[in-house]
Amino acid sequence: MRFIGIDPASKTGFVALDDRGEVVREKELSGIGDKDPKRMVTLIHEITSHLQPGDHICIEGFPYSTQKAMFAGGLHHGIRNELFKKRLPYHEVAPNAVKKFVGVTGWTGEKGSKKRLTGSQKKREVMKAVFNAFGYEHRSDNVVDAYILARIAFAIFVIHKTGEINLTVNQSQVVQSILQEKPVVKKKA
Repeated sequence: MRFIGIDPASKTGFVALDDRGEVVREKELSGIGDKDPKRMVTLIHEITSHLQPGDHICIEGFPYSTQKAMFAGGLHHGIRNELFKKRLPYHEVAPNAVKKFVGVTGWTGEKGSKKRLTGSQKKREVMKAVFNAFGYEHRSDNVVDAYILARIAFAIFVIHKTGEINLTVNQSQVVQSILQEKPVVKKKA
């Protein structure tokens, strides 16, 4: 039994945790070359080649804004199409929920003088929060996001199995909002 986090991007983060929550695979995947459709097709294949039947999967939802919207949309749909073909259920997790799971809001400063964190600042805050919460670090922010997603998949499973898990308020809110939605389950056609 494994818990998978997938953070789709041109450099996709992939993390697999075992049934104790320990990392068994962590990779940044990018496909072959820099020209599409070859890059996208090989990246999707690379992602799905690491999946196994019975994996519990969380995938980050579509980005709200991106400079490369066509690539992002194609990649996100391509991964979901492959999950459908392999009949692998998964939960989608909104990008802001991924950050919230580790207590990062995207803002810094005191009430009344808060400033929005920019892309690289927010990524550094997320990486620091993951290290503080779980003792996990990786040089790639994509892999760190995938780690958070794998942790969310682990928490969802434990709640379903035992009904209990020790979570922070933010973590509990994220998991409960995901549990209110059914996982995307692909039935046999």
